[in-house]
Amino acid sequence: MTASPLSVCVYCGSRDGDDPAFAQAADVCGTMLARNGWRLVYGAGDVGLMGRVARAAQAEGGDTFGVIPKHLMDWEVGKTDLTSFIITETMHERKKVMLMNAQAVVVLPGGAGSLDEFFEALTWRQLGLHDKPIYLLNINGYWDPLLALMDQIIARGFADGTLAGFAEVIDTVPALEAALKSLRLA
Repeated sequence: MTASPLSVCVYCGSRDGDDPAFAQAADVCGTMLARNGWRLVYGAGDVGLMGRVARAAQAEGGDTFGVIPKHLMDWEVGKTDLTSFIITETMHERKKVMLMNAQAVVVLPGGAGSLDEFFEALTWRQLGLHDKPIYLLNINGYWDPLLALMDQIIARGFADGTLAGFAEVIDTVPALEAALKSLRLA
């Protein structure tokens, strides 16, 4: 029996942010996923880093799986030309569908929505609801304050040290590609 191709859930901003390196990383990430034959699972928006990752994957002929709640169709400009496009009723349903359709999670720079998605995936991992690897793509130190917060959560007794091991910090897309290639999937 042949293993199915890797599906990677990418959480990222619906804006480009203030550093051109964020947009470049999103472009390179989408291209990298497609060139490896891996499916992009993401929030189905066509704006900001989300749109960049998807357009780059599509430009390389990649498989794209987008999930968007109906109330964000206009705001995030629902990208309906994806390989698979799902409209959900709620944000919670969106996050569940995205996570359940991927074997790994990558978090690029983003805002409150990306943090919400990251913390839900992290919490579900902490609770044993999944064992998927979570990668924080820390472009130009973007996630450093988040990492400091997680250290404080552990140091102040609100989580044990295993919490830090549930998310791997990676600084470049090539390092992310190497980490994804090393995964052993059932």
